[in-house]
Amino acid sequence: MNPLRNKSEECSITSVYQAKVSDLFCKVSVTWCKSLIDHSLTIQIENPFAENLPQHHHPCKIDLDILHFWNKKGLKSFEIDQNRIDFYWDFHDLKFSKSPEPCSDYYLAMVSNKEVVLLIGDLKNEAYTRTNSRPSLEEAILVYKQENVNGKRLFCTKAQLGEGKKERDIVIEDAISGFGDPEIWISADGEVLIRVMNLHWRFRGNETVLLNNLPLQIFWDVHDWLFNTPSSGHSLFIFKPGAPEYSPDSGPHSLDCGGGDVLRTTSAAADFCHFQYARLID
Repeated sequence: MNPLRNKSEECSITSVYQAKVSDLFCKVSVTWCKSLIDHSLTIQIENPFAENLPQHHHPCKIDLDILHFWNKKGLKSFEIDQNRIDFYWDFHDLKFSKSPEPCSDYYLAMVSNKEVVLLIGDLKNEAYTRTNSRPSLEEAILVYKQENVNGKRLFCTKAQLGEGKKERDIVIEDAISGFGDPEIWISADGEVLIRVMNLHWRFRGNETVLLNNLPLQIFWDVHDWLFNTPSSGHSLFIFKPGAPEYSPDSGPHSLDCGGGDVLRTTSAAADFCHFQYARLID
C-alpha cells in the first residue's frame, strides 16, 4: 500500500486549550487522527517555563484501534514545574460518526490538585466520580481548533462561532471542476453566508458576515485547488468570531491565509479561531 496515499487520506482534528495548573497557564493539544490503517488520540501538554528544554513537551498517544482493549480506560501522569497532572480517560463505549473525533459516550479529564482543569466528552459525572475531584474555578479555554479533512465536493464541520459553547454546522461546497466558472459556497446551520465566484481571480480573500446578528470573519485560500493537481495540496478556511480589528500598520486583509503563520499568530491570541485544511480527492 502506498504510504503517500495513506498520508493524503489521513484526517485529523486538533483542539488547543489554555488550562490553568496551579499558577501556570499551560497549552494543551488534543488530536484525534484517523487513517485507513490507524485511529489514535494524542495529548500534548507544554511547560511554559521550559520552552527550549526537552521537558517542554509532554506527549501521550492512545491507540483507539478496536484490538487494543487495554487502552480503553486509563491514566497517564506528568509533572510540570513540580505540579502533578493526571489524564484520565474512559473510551469503552465511545461512539464515532464520520469524524475522527468521537461524538458521545466518553470522557477525557485533566486533573491537578484535586481539580478537573480540562474535561472533554459527555460523561462528565462519571469523570468527576472516577477522579474524585471537583471542577476547577477557572475553566479551560478553547483557543483554536484545526481540522485536516479530505473530500470531493462537500466539506462539513462543527465550530463554536457565537456566544457560548454551542457548535454550528458549517458546510463548504465547491464547484471547481466542470465547464462553468469555479466558485464556493459557505453556509452555517443551513444558511448561506457567502458565495465566492470568479475564483481564478479571488482564490484568496476574506469577508465579514453576520451570524445571528454577530459578526463572523471568514478567510479562504483555495489556490491549490485551482492550480495544483488533485490531492497535491490543500485549501485553507478560517472562521473567526468578531469584527475585524484595524491598526495603522495593518489593513483589512492583514491576516495571512498562507497556513503556518496564521497558526503561530493566532494561537497566542485570546480570541477563538477555527481552521480547516481541506484536500480534494479523486
